[in-house]
Amino acid sequence: MRRRILELLAPGEMASGEVVEVIGAEFGITQAAVSQHLKVLRESGFATVRAEAQRRLYQVDGAGLRAVDAWVGQFRTFWEPKLDALATEIARGKRERRHAHLTKRGGKRA
Repeated sequence: MRRRILELLAPGEMASGEVVEVIGAEFGITQAAVSQHLKVLRESGFATVRAEAQRRLYQVDGAGLRAVDAWVGQFRTFWEPKLDALATEIARGKRERRHAHLTKRGGKRA
């Protein structure tokens, strides 16, 4: 749910009432519960809030996401070779399917 809130905030500022409306409809939770999730995101450094009259406008705090990216970055060496190998296998499969399709139709291999 907090990931979804961050997705909503990614394009730019959003009033807390708008966040409550979307998250409440999608997850069936109360305004108080959404407010609690916004508070956790704020306190953990993933969102900021500013007051504008009676409204509270939330936005993503890029510093928090950069910190997570830096932490996760130390593990990228474990999965990048596997993802590269997967991409190679997917490309190979596509070429084989294309070749099989052309052969079946009597076409020539490009």
